Amino acid sequence: MARSLWTGSLSFGLVNVPVALYSGVVDTDLHFRQLHAKDHTPIEIHRFCSKEDAEVGFDEVGHGYDRDGKQVILTDEELAAAAPEKTRTIDIEAFVDLDDVDPIHYDHPYILMPAGDADGTQRAYRLLLEVMGGTEQAALGRFVLRTKEYLALIRVRDGRLTLTTMLFHDEVRPASKVPTPGKDSKPSKKELDRAVAVIEALSCPWDPSRYEDQYTKRLKRVVKRKEKGQTVKPPEREEEPSPVPDLMAALEKTLAEVKAR
Repeated sequence: MARSLWTGSLSFGLVNVPVALYSGVVDTDLHFRQLHAKDHTPIEIHRFCSKEDAEVGFDEVGHGYDRDGKQVILTDEELAAAAPEKTRTIDIEAFVDLDDVDPIHYDHPYILMPAGDADGTQRAYRLLLEVMGGTEQAALGRFVLRTKEYLALIRVRDGRLTLTTMLFHDEVRPASKVPTPGKDSKPSKKELDRAVAVIEALSCPWDPSRYEDQYTKRLKRVVKRKEKGQTVKPPEREEEPSPVPDLMAALEKTLAEVKAR
């Protein structure tokens, strides 16, 4: 049974809906402990002062911020002066068209459920669910989770309200800040037509169940083989593909292989 990570209220004008926040993802990664390879003893991490060559306790740890080569030292109390107020409310500030939100701003998905079985709580949650489900809009709000304030987008999915934490605009790197492709290497019309044909041949309805985490599957097989005492050999390293000398020929071959499937 999933456990809530946060409880509070979703504020919609004068309407407050008690809600509980659940993670919208499942951790399927394999987690390993760091061991001493010689005797398989767990590795411990200690904080040492390089000047005194002595271990430092938590109460002696400061925080240094580099400003043009100069260290500005802050204590925990001084950092707390900038911490957001720990409210228990998700304040809806605006509604936006979902299609207008660039997915590059999406961070982490959560599920919002009514907190409690009281009839008033359930009715208020259902009201917001049905109102938002009847539009193509999503709600934008802010809330504090642990020690950080997040911008959040709330929308309807599978008969529930979902919340996605968002990246702030200055956290998204502008495309103009990265190198641009050369303008002199414009493809020909035939190359464009063949590329469009390949895309059309590969097009299909979105079905997330078709795509699995192949790395995790391989890793589980490795662990299982190792558990049985079998030898595990790394695969031969493949050579990195080089740019194709004949783009049109590569497109033709790709299209033929896709159609052959």
